[in-house]
Amino acid sequence: MPLLRALIRTARMIRHTASLAEGLPPDDDILLDAPDARLATALAAAGHTEYGPAAKLLAHTREAAEWENRDRYVQRLAAFAAARPEWFTAWQSAAPHDPDLLLVKAEVAVARAFGSPARAELLRDVTPLILAAADADRSDPVPWRLALDHARGANAPHTVFEELWAQAVRRSTHHYGCHVAALQYLSAAWYGSHAECFDFAERAAEDALPGSLLQALPARAAFAYLTDQSPRGIPRARLDAAADLAVGLSATYDGADPWPAEVRNLLACVLIQLERWQDALDQLRLIGPYATSFPWDRLSDDPLGEFLHLRDGVRLEVAAALPLLGGERTSGDHYS
Repeated sequence: MPLLRALIRTARMIRHTASLAEGLPPDDDILLDAPDARLATALAAAGHTEYGPAAKLLAHTREAAEWENRDRYVQRLAAFAAARPEWFTAWQSAAPHDPDLLLVKAEVAVARAFGSPARAELLRDVTPLILAAADADRSDPVPWRLALDHARGANAPHTVFEELWAQAVRRSTHHYGCHVAALQYLSAAWYGSHAECFDFAERAAEDALPGSLLQALPARAAFAYLTDQSPRGIPRARLDAAADLAVGLSATYDGADPWPAEVRNLLACVLIQLERWQDALDQLRLIGPYATSFPWDRLSDDPLGEFLHLRDGVRLEVAAALPLLGGERTSGDHYS
């Protein structure tokens, strides 16, 4: 009987795997961390040592209170500045007190500290940079996301974390980046527990606005739990509920939309961990060409390779569950 089941499974894979590629871009079309049009323009100019488009872009996000975009752009521009500093050095020379420059400068310093064995020592020197960025625009929540990251790396006590969190939500109640930073601080890998992490994420999701990425925060807690070396204490139903909430959020966005791409990549990874193969395939189709480093870089040093490998694996699992003479089932169907 085990041999017969294995033969049937193999036959199903052979019959259905190719057809399940429908809706999935070819491997060569997948883009890792593809920027949107505005950021792409700024990065292209920076590659030619021109800081003007980046400065203009960040100034617009500040003036228009586009805090989510601002946070994303600051992180990408900081990563580019760390790798290609010429344009950033020119910006610092031309406008050393520019509030947008100060924010990118603080982001570069925090990221550099987290990547160093001397993290705690380096983070002590970063505090004035974060304060300068916060003072430059007192309505901006992004410096407080940085402050929460800093608190995590600097082993700050919960009292300090709570003070920083209050400052963050005072500026933007539903800011996704600040919530992610808080969730990381409260995680079992740092200064909290899986239960504390889930409680925080579920409260935030419950209070979130329609279409807010905060509704995917419980899925992020689920990812931390499922990738723990010895997870325990969180029932399967709670993990599935977190995934279901994120599935509902994903459905509110168009397919192949770069805005929710990271959330969809995270959700696909969680669904794979939960062995919900059809649901995972649905998300992979919605992701389209927009693979993101997170969460795959938590599983492999080659995030794009990991994404493509697991995408193929999901197709095989879905194919193996289909009847030999049937077609693809819809999301939510149960396999026997």
